Amino acid sequence: MKNLKTINILVSLAFLAVLSCADDFIDVPSQDENSEDFFNTEADYQDALIAAYDYLQATAQQFQVAEIASDNTLAGGESATDTPGIQEIDDMIHTPINAQLRNIWTWMYTGVNRTNYIMEFQDKTDFPNKTSVLAQTRFLRAFYYFELVKWFGDVPLVVDKRIQYGDQFALERTPEELVYAQIEEDLIFAAANLPYTQSQTGRITKGAAEALLGKAYLYQGKFPEAATVLEALINNGPHDLLPSATAPLMWENEYENNIESVFEIQYSDVDGGSYDCFQCLEGNYAVGFNGVRGYVGPVFDFGYSFNVPTQDVVDAFEDGDIRLDYSILDIEKWIEENPTASYDEGAGYEQTGYFNRKYIARLGDANRPDAALTNPNNTRVIRYADVLLMAAEALNRGAISDTRAQNYLNKVRNRAMLGDVTTTEGNLTNDIYKERRVELVGEGHRFFDLVRTGRAAGTIPGFQAGKHELFPIPIQEIELSGGTWNQNPGYEN
Repeated sequence: MKNLKTINILVSLAFLAVLSCADDFIDVPSQDENSEDFFNTEADYQDALIAAYDYLQATAQQFQVAEIASDNTLAGGESATDTPGIQEIDDMIHTPINAQLRNIWTWMYTGVNRTNYIMEFQDKTDFPNKTSVLAQTRFLRAFYYFELVKWFGDVPLVVDKRIQYGDQFALERTPEELVYAQIEEDLIFAAANLPYTQSQTGRITKGAAEALLGKAYLYQGKFPEAATVLEALINNGPHDLLPSATAPLMWENEYENNIESVFEIQYSDVDGGSYDCFQCLEGNYAVGFNGVRGYVGPVFDFGYSFNVPTQDVVDAFEDGDIRLDYSILDIEKWIEENPTASYDEGAGYEQTGYFNRKYIARLGDANRPDAALTNPNNTRVIRYADVLLMAAEALNRGAISDTRAQNYLNKVRNRAMLGDVTTTEGNLTNDIYKERRVELVGEGHRFFDLVRTGRAAGTIPGFQAGKHELFPIPIQEIELSGGTWNQNPGYEN
């Protein structure tokens, strides 16, 4: 059967005639009230579902920006004015006028609207696979809302109907606890109605729903609930850690959707967009942007030197940790070992000599239609290692079982060729935090981990407590509301 990343291209292009890309979260063309020309067959629902999947690909930017917002990496790029919105977030001087934050808001609400279009007409036509379609749809809606709530806090919550032009004057920002309640409800339904293994690669599974549900619980400090669902996945699901010998390969294109991948966003090398329509892309453009500027040599292809790791995160790895070499590329060391390789030494901004090896272009990627826009490298959104570490944290911080927490933590450490941790209580908590940083470096988790655990102030340079826990609502959305929405604290002026 075709991989979802392949059919995504064809169906989403056709579906644009039904539900176009939105310029803002309420700018969606009105549809016939009864939708007489659509949702008459299973194929219609499946087409709409693929179009809802399509906006997962728009998250390439936000995972990159989330990493830059943390203390793991610097913005980098060509100069201090290269993509100003990213530079501002890196320096914690971002404002409500920020193109990247507007993109996150707009694109995630477009995803919400596409899922709600399906749910609005969920009862119109019956067919055998309908429950599966609705379960996948509700997972996607939960994912888009989870991204919105973790970036912006209170956001408008609309369920089972589209947000259409004119609605913005009546919508209010919904308290985040109510948004989380809807996320939980959707993910519980998805987990109950999806299998652990799908026949088509890229489709949402029961494991993905359980993992995201556990993560949503963890973000709210609901440790017993998080531990229960995450341990259910660990004990019953099909996932496992790749062994130490093959772990360095998990980021290569040929190792996509491996046994460790719980939720992975599919990309292809088809030329589906442009620099004016990043959300239309089928490729993972963050990969090309993370690469080494002017690189020529084996294994890797050139890039634009964004998202460069700091010395601080390199120093966070313990001696003997095999993850350092396959997580972070030390370009000077690499060139010493590969004398035929070269790069534009001294070119670029804030260059540290380190690059995100997990997500930089591999040799041959530049031969695609547009090397910067059509990289096929999937985003590994939730890996089994993350599930183990989330379970360890929930068990430890919830005072449930430090013994089981140690077990899950040590599985991750042993794979990295490190010894067991035997600490308990608060010391174990800190060990779990340290492990999350080095295991998940470059994957976009660090900023939100620091915020949700109250450790961001004093760790992220420029971070102001009481302000930077959330990002500002884009000024355009404040204006579209008629000025009735309050801005997030610290961004009012």
